[in-house]
Amino acid sequence: MKLDIIGDIHGCYFEFEELTKKLGYDWSSGLPVHPDGRRLAFVGDLTDRGPESLKTALLVWELVMNSRSAYYVPGNHCNKLYRYLLGNKVQTTHGLETTVSEFLSLTSEDKNIFREKFISLYESAPLYHVLDDGHLVIAHAGIREDYIGKNNSKVKTFVLYGDITGQTNPDGTPLRRDWAQKYHGKATIVYGHTPVKEPRILNNTYNIDTGAVFGGRLSALRYPEMDIESVQSTMPFLPEKFRELK
Repeated sequence: MKLDIIGDIHGCYFEFEELTKKLGYDWSSGLPVHPDGRRLAFVGDLTDRGPESLKTALLVWELVMNSRSAYYVPGNHCNKLYRYLLGNKVQTTHGLETTVSEFLSLTSEDKNIFREKFISLYESAPLYHVLDDGHLVIAHAGIREDYIGKNNSKVKTFVLYGDITGQTNPDGTPLRRDWAQKYHGKATIVYGHTPVKEPRILNNTYNIDTGAVFGGRLSALRYPEMDIESVQSTMPFLPEKFRELK
């Protein structure tokens, strides 16, 4: 199994296209296709804050649902957009407002098409992917070793939001414990969720969210080679959005 696992895109479609081309994908068909049969995988948070959230989500739908050539797990932003599209009451804050603005500018027909496609993408996705005979796990915010193979509400909260404490940071985001420091499992865990300036490799875990939407980079982990490729973001650099993890 040869994968290129993409970090949190957050609507940065241009960077995604540039990164896949750097990884050797051919876009002549309108979709990224690798000549050696490599597949893309996504750690979630396709939308919000960036300029092209709907285009990003629709492309991933094409790859995952239509051509069956990619893997996707949802992130917390995906979950919130899903609940919005279902008609649930959610706060259009923390980036969702940009995706909603794009959505509301569509015609009624295009709204229905996007709603149907994204809901199908979300509902068909596992909470996390266990791949390569259990050697690889892709989970948006990571996963504890003892949670692998389980799908209860505690696991869902952990996978979407990380190891939250119930307290909040000054900016309103949840305070999270550093679960990766205590991970000692055999499976390689690839995740995102927490923006870091450099990919963080610790105890067989790989955080590849290098903050593309905050002006950092969009990164990909090549599996099983374990090489990381990145492209620089075109977004304004916001250093306060990056979390320094030791």
